[in-house]
Amino acid sequence: MYDMKNLAKLKALEANAPEATKAFWAFDKAAMAGGAISAKNKELMALAVAFTTQCPYCIEIHAKKAREAGASEAEISEVVFISAALRAGAAVTHGTHALV
Repeated sequence: MYDMKNLAKLKALEANAPEATKAFWAFDKAAMAGGAISAKNKELMALAVAFTTQCPYCIEIHAKKAREAGASEAEISEVVFISAALRAGAAVTHGTHALV
């Protein structure tokens, strides 16, 4: 089901919804551009989100972009555990809703 070849189908989305596609890519580019937060840190943040949403496409794309922006294996490894801690923390705090 998850195959990077599926991303070629983005062209079909663009053909069927050109204005929305154009707006999305412009937003994505602006959001990921370096600014107050460096491009490297934004890519590491994107990886953290990708790990928690478990999107294999985003993991592959943003891991590559993070490395290209200068992220080290140590930084990427720490992001894995930051993501795990936040996901686990959410489970713990949501678990309080089950208590009387």
